[in-house]
Amino acid sequence: MLLFCNLFLGKNCMDSGSYHGPRWRMEPGDLFIPVDSIEEEATLTCDAKGSPPPQYRWSLNGTLINLGLDRRRRLSGGNLIISNLDRYQDVGMYQCMAYNTVGAILSRRASLQFAYLDHFKVHTRSAVSVREGQGVVLLCGTPTSSGDLTYAWVFNEYPYFVQQDSRRFVSQQTGNLYIAKVEPSDVGNYTCVVMNSITKGKVHSSPTSLILRTDGVMGEYEPKIEVNFPDNVPAAKGSTVTLECFALGNPVPEITWRRANGVPFPSKVKMKYSNAVLEIPSFQQDDTGGYECVAENKMGKNTAAGRIAFYAKPQWIQTMKDTALAIEERLYWECRANGKPKPSYIWLKNGQQLLSEGRIHVEDGVLSVSVLTLSDAGMYQCVAENKHGIIYFAAELMVLASPPDFTGNVLRALLKAKAGTTVTLDCKPKAYPTASILWKKGNLITLSPDGTLRLANLSKSDAGSYTCFARNRFGMSSTTGRLLVTDPTRIIQGPVDMEIIVGESIVLPCQVSSDPVLDVSFSWAFNGHLITNGDGHFELVGGRTAGDLMIRNIQLYHAGKYICVVDTDVESLSAVAVLIVKGPPSPPDSVTVEEVTDSTAQLAWSPGRDNGSPISNYLIQTRTLFTVGWQRVNAVPEVIDGSTLTATVVDLNAWVEYEFRVLAKNSVGVGEPSPVSVKTRTEDAVPDAAPGDVGGGGGSRSELVITWEPVPEELQNGESFGYIIAFRAFGEVSWTHVATSAPGASRYVYRNESIAPFSPFHVKVGTYNSKGQGPFSPVVTIYSAETEPSGMPAGVWARSVSASEIEVNWQALPITPERVLGYEVVYWEDDTKPETMGKVRVHWNHTSVTVHSLAGNTQYFLTVSAFNTAGTGPFLPAINVTTKKPPPAQPPLNVEWTLIGSQLSLYWEPVVAMESESEVTGYQVSFSTVACLLMFCTNSTAELSLAENDDDYIIRIQTLSEGGLGPASDPIQIHKLSKFGFHRVEVGEEVLQETVAEWESLT
Repeated sequence: MLLFCNLFLGKNCMDSGSYHGPRWRMEPGDLFIPVDSIEEEATLTCDAKGSPPPQYRWSLNGTLINLGLDRRRRLSGGNLIISNLDRYQDVGMYQCMAYNTVGAILSRRASLQFAYLDHFKVHTRSAVSVREGQGVVLLCGTPTSSGDLTYAWVFNEYPYFVQQDSRRFVSQQTGNLYIAKVEPSDVGNYTCVVMNSITKGKVHSSPTSLILRTDGVMGEYEPKIEVNFPDNVPAAKGSTVTLECFALGNPVPEITWRRANGVPFPSKVKMKYSNAVLEIPSFQQDDTGGYECVAENKMGKNTAAGRIAFYAKPQWIQTMKDTALAIEERLYWECRANGKPKPSYIWLKNGQQLLSEGRIHVEDGVLSVSVLTLSDAGMYQCVAENKHGIIYFAAELMVLASPPDFTGNVLRALLKAKAGTTVTLDCKPKAYPTASILWKKGNLITLSPDGTLRLANLSKSDAGSYTCFARNRFGMSSTTGRLLVTDPTRIIQGPVDMEIIVGESIVLPCQVSSDPVLDVSFSWAFNGHLITNGDGHFELVGGRTAGDLMIRNIQLYHAGKYICVVDTDVESLSAVAVLIVKGPPSPPDSVTVEEVTDSTAQLAWSPGRDNGSPISNYLIQTRTLFTVGWQRVNAVPEVIDGSTLTATVVDLNAWVEYEFRVLAKNSVGVGEPSPVSVKTRTEDAVPDAAPGDVGGGGGSRSELVITWEPVPEELQNGESFGYIIAFRAFGEVSWTHVATSAPGASRYVYRNESIAPFSPFHVKVGTYNSKGQGPFSPVVTIYSAETEPSGMPAGVWARSVSASEIEVNWQALPITPERVLGYEVVYWEDDTKPETMGKVRVHWNHTSVTVHSLAGNTQYFLTVSAFNTAGTGPFLPAINVTTKKPPPAQPPLNVEWTLIGSQLSLYWEPVVAMESESEVTGYQVSFSTVACLLMFCTNSTAELSLAENDDDYIIRIQTLSEGGLGPASDPIQIHKLSKFGFHRVEVGEEVLQETVAEWESLT
């Protein structure tokens, strides 16, 4: 932080950021004010920043404006506001000065001009008399004006303006009207119209009459150029340059343009008004040079020539910066500007021109001041000027003077350094001018011109307090620090190169011995990147002298270089180890199928990374639409070693789409599978599989039903797959063959009225496809359809067993021509409701059956018939039987029990059956322990002895009736406890617990 300090004036030092000179935020710009607006105010802007805030002065044409005596001019901030504008007093060049206690700067110069256009003098203009065919020039006689003007001519009366063409031209330079060759239609009155582009004002001249002479017609003559451009035309960079050229002549001349150097015009150049005007937009230095206008007709030609010269206002290419220098130092500033012509330079200090004198030297754009004093401080401006413009650039010079100051730059209170090394102590106070430096340790004093004390090959004797003294002509200051020399730090156990398997965990050691006064920290880098504890695999462990790194669940990407970095107050050490991580191989790549047959496929692949352990062998897997997941396949060679990258897969099914993948194996394990190969179909082949489980039989009369297990699609080996069914009756030699083209078929029925019931046949089923016929299944024997039994069971009778069961009995059929497989009992509730029908079948050697799940107190109709595979035989007329009333729906309630020793007594309320229910004939008590026991009783009490063990008992009570068992009571759980335990008495939902002694006392 730079300081200002003037000790001689008794001022305090101040922060350089507190005060600074003016800097322009906004400078004045040129103003062009229409005269008819002079009643309004004009404002010239001027605004600067600075500390303290700047004040302002204005000058007009180099003379200071005394605002105190000028009522029409006033300041608003830094802006100059002029009211009641005066066309003659206020015109000129204005300049603003901004100043504060630091210095002053001048703004750019700004012009204030007034735009006006006076009226033409009122007088009658003489008529112009010319011959037909002669050229003529009608003069405009422009009145006095200020501002850009444009010209036009009215023919006879407004608004009929003269239209410019190859024969007529209105010059915007002179305002005159040029007619190259007068024709009779040109006779009339002509008025010049002038317009001011700024004021938008317009004035008209008196009319000029053009008449034809009667003394003949003008003969043909060569061109005469009347409108020409100067010999030297100055043009600013980027401006639009316009050249005019027009000639009189008979015939009307043709105008052409060319460059003196013969270079063709660029595309940006435009020709207007029949080539009378040449326009060059965005003028550049390449456009400079000679230009020629050629006017030509058949009588001859004439040429006008001139040169366009390039000029440019000054522009900065090198400037100075704000500078702070100590008193008695030397200032050197240089500024440079380009421009054409080459600019000249002057230097200003606080708005006043500097001249070479004594310590100050000014030459072109260079300012040098030797042996700076406080009075040299202030605002400086470099000014570059040529005849086309002037530019200003400002910078501030601060001259500093202060005694030595160590604020913010004191010696470290304690500096630690390792024995044997070199340490440098820097003494860098802020002092203007530069201070002389002296170092002191005890009685040892050392001078240091640059303020640096260098101690090489440190030893314990170098430890101690060091003081730096700094002095200049304004005062003296000092700073003190202590140097501590420490023993070197050593890594006593560092990490070593290791090999490890994926998924394992290790600890890389890093242990040191160090001087106790040092602060030691450890960090680890892996492949050049710092390891943090945020990574779930890494953890820094250890204490002050250990910085071990634990790596958990190591992955392949953990292989690489590990560096343990030990940092102390005085040095940094490191130890390096390389960790090799072994894992299963990476997936092989680019699995391709190179050759396919009906049962083989030749594969090739690219190896993946071995991940630290050589690949020992490869495994091949495949899948199809017919397999569940991936399956291992056989290959040749049977064992594919790690150096082999091709194999032939064998034992494939024909005409099946296969996908393949390859896995690599090394000493660590089997890696991830490769990407899947493109689906590949094996070639087709004759079927090699026969249908399985051939059988049949049954069906309707005169039918032979043949069944088989279809061949799976993956074993069909080709397109157009089907079955060949062959059969013959016992005793016949020849086979009957039938083919079916349905690959999913599993049944064939042969019908023929000549087939006897239940006749034996030999049957076999084969396969075929588009490649040929496959194998047949083994021959099996089946029987043709049989006829249903013709006999009826006799002696059918039935009885109701309970509310839901009926027992049915009959007599077995005697021997009949037809087979009897069994008997069928059909029952129903109502002959008019067939949907209530049910049936039960039993084997042929049974003559009774119990029908279950029936409704209570309901009449059922029953009949019995014999059956075989052909159906059921005739049956007797139906008999009927009614089921018993259902048991009571009410379970036993209010069950109470007492347990004395092992003797259990049960009590409950008797259940009374309703009229629609069966009468209660007794009760069933169920005991559920390890085994289930039953006890029947006729009264509503029960006495029983429990076994001498610690089993728990669950007891349920149900009613007995001819309709069956009623619903059970709520279960009663009885715990057999130890002698001094608790017994439980359950009465409905209430529970009463007492000790054994209390219970016995109650009884």
